[in-house]
Amino acid sequence: MNRTRRVTQLATAKNAMKLSERLNPVSGTNVGDAAVALLLKPTDDTFSVLFVRRANRLSDPWSGQMALPGGKREPNDKDLRQTVIRETLEETSINLEDQCRFLGTARIEHSVSRPEMRIAPFVILIEHEPVIRLNRKELEGYKWIPLKELTKHRGTTKFSFGEFPAYLLDDMVIWGLTYRIVENLLRIICR
Repeated sequence: MNRTRRVTQLATAKNAMKLSERLNPVSGTNVGDAAVALLLKPTDDTFSVLFVRRANRLSDPWSGQMALPGGKREPNDKDLRQTVIRETLEETSINLEDQCRFLGTARIEHSVSRPEMRIAPFVILIEHEPVIRLNRKELEGYKWIPLKELTKHRGTTKFSFGEFPAYLLDDMVIWGLTYRIVENLLRIICR
């Protein structure tokens, strides 16, 4: 069975629960320096993932790139779940404590530009149509993209420092850390 068809079959609430069985539990997720939200919204026969475009800022190593909502852990965050809730609310106004189900976490990823940074990806099912209001200091856009569309648009992107695997959709290039996190989710789904 090809990956696109397998991704399509997992888009029901029942299958979201099957996905949660393949993920690490949310409780005790305390290892890491940052957290991102893989927000899944059932769309027709698949899930769509929320991607955001980072605002152009000199202080941001991911400036202008497509990313997932999230960010660095603050000293007052009791765990990384609290980090992802706070960061997602600050960036998008989506309250993950309202009509959302935490399915689990994927493996910890490391940033290439900051190898000491460990990022915990939380997989979260959105059970409503969220109203998104972007924090324009941090983000300049967003788009829900069906997982099956991502699988159809794999390619590579070139920079002066090398060529990298990426999803290439219209004016969007999703590569690097975000690409690796989504690819890992697709591997988990297709197990």
